[in-house]
Amino acid sequence: MTISVRMDPLLERELELAAKRQGVTKTQFVIGAVERALGRRNPYELMMTLKAEEERTDHRLIKKFEGEEQPYDTEGSRKALVKKLSEKHSVRRTG
Repeated sequence: MTISVRMDPLLERELELAAKRQGVTKTQFVIGAVERALGRRNPYELMMTLKAEEERTDHRLIKKFEGEEQPYDTEGSRKALVKKLSEKHSVRRTG
């Protein structure tokens, strides 16, 4: 179904910018806003649904690194990655 809406040019520009920030089209942005206004799309409920699905689903990537420290230490993470890649590809580093 197609709906035409007349709006102030400044409001349309604000709509364009908001949609661009979210990485969606103006149409997707408007549909999401209407769904939320009608109570059909509660962000909290969506988050809880996704969390429940995540617990039920087999997340291979997460399980692969289970038990290993997951710090936000960039240097430590880089060293660990270089070590794993070196071992995987049998690369010997000197120095």
